[in-house]
Amino acid sequence: MSINYSERIPNNVDLANDRTLQRALEHWQPRFLQWWKEMGPHDSARADVYLRTAVGVDAQGWASYGAVKMPDYRWGIFLADQIPDRTIGFGDHFGEPVWQHVPGELRSQFRRIIVTQGDTEPASVEQQQRLGLTCPSLYDLRNLFQVNVEEGRHLWAMVYLLHAHFGRDGREEAEELLARHSGDVDKPRILGTFNEPISDWLSFFMFTYFTDRDGKFQLKSLAESGFDPLARTCHFMLTEEAHHMFVGETGVGRVVKRTLEVMKEIGSDDPVAVRNRGAVDLPTIQRYMNFWFTSSLDLFGSEVSSNAASSFANGIKGRPDETQYEDHVCSDAAYELETPQGRESVSLRNAMNEVMRGSYIKDCELGLKRWNMAIQRAGYDARLSLPSARFRRSIGAWVNVPTDPAGQPVSRDEYERRMPEWIPGESDRAFVHSLMQRVVEPGKMAGWIAPPDRGVNNLPVDYEYVKLN
Repeated sequence: MSINYSERIPNNVDLANDRTLQRALEHWQPRFLQWWKEMGPHDSARADVYLRTAVGVDAQGWASYGAVKMPDYRWGIFLADQIPDRTIGFGDHFGEPVWQHVPGELRSQFRRIIVTQGDTEPASVEQQQRLGLTCPSLYDLRNLFQVNVEEGRHLWAMVYLLHAHFGRDGREEAEELLARHSGDVDKPRILGTFNEPISDWLSFFMFTYFTDRDGKFQLKSLAESGFDPLARTCHFMLTEEAHHMFVGETGVGRVVKRTLEVMKEIGSDDPVAVRNRGAVDLPTIQRYMNFWFTSSLDLFGSEVSSNAASSFANGIKGRPDETQYEDHVCSDAAYELETPQGRESVSLRNAMNEVMRGSYIKDCELGLKRWNMAIQRAGYDARLSLPSARFRRSIGAWVNVPTDPAGQPVSRDEYERRMPEWIPGESDRAFVHSLMQRVVEPGKMAGWIAPPDRGVNNLPVDYEYVKLN
């Protein structure tokens, strides 16, 4: 399906034939651009950036490359092609035709889910606002900016749904998406992870690996929705989300690679010696991983959730890759949970958050295998690992239950005393910040990270991906 770039708001939803909706979105657009100016990437407005822009939603059309000034980027509204005769794939409405309009009795549930998803998109742009000032290379700066503009477009995707299907309530929610800000004391973002500061690139790579991967699973579950416009919107968003996780996985991998190079140069894996040579030691990488992984785990919600059961039953939100399961109704199925009190059997519908969290954890392990393979090939016994899903939880059955990263119970005193061993402390963050020196000469790379294996869109690594004017 082609995208009309001649319109003020590029779209493939025939916006021109809905004048009321078009005017409402054009009224919101200047507010978005003002938000981008104030809260988007710092000091980037004049740069020419080699960005990918969608010109269609099929496999051939979603990636067109060229130099763009980010304030001129054509954010728009793109839905994946409609599947003829699509039916609802799960829950009590299994097998019924999908909805093109929100059923009245499900209105508040759908609005809450869309607002929560929409809130994460501008939040991450705000979290990453100043990272360009300490970029390790032009390649990385370009990737950061690509992530930023796509998060901005994902905000547009949710705002379109709010305007098109929720009337005045939707318009007010769209305004609020620009009124909240990451880390704001008075009006923070809805989900805790999106209020965490991202002030160094190791955090950025961990965020794009772990937290954007949560985004992938949330989008995959919404892409199963019985509300067809939401499903089609999320199908297309997933195409762009893959790049964000690529930035995270290759970013962490390049940090590990450079660390291994330094360890070989000095003939030691001593963390202090590695730091003295300007690389990030493996224990520090592990602590950053522990922080961002556990923070992202909470985004799935409580292990037992009546909201999750309702969303599944009502056809709002399915399991990612719902077609891989045999039972799509799950009215009588049970799920075994590990709780602080022991094993507990609960309704599978009530455990849908935990089903998704388990799939997420398995997906996270794939990158770790590649990073650990690099460590093993370099001849070292150290291994990076995911902490237990019980560790450092702030929601669900394990909230405020002190465990070590292996998931073993410890005393409250030991938990608090040893936390600096397990997640980044002030000295870790200060050290990582000390490495964050801006490198913007084409082909040059900061000393704490290895170059990528290849450039963007078959271009060389030393291409001038961002021209700073």
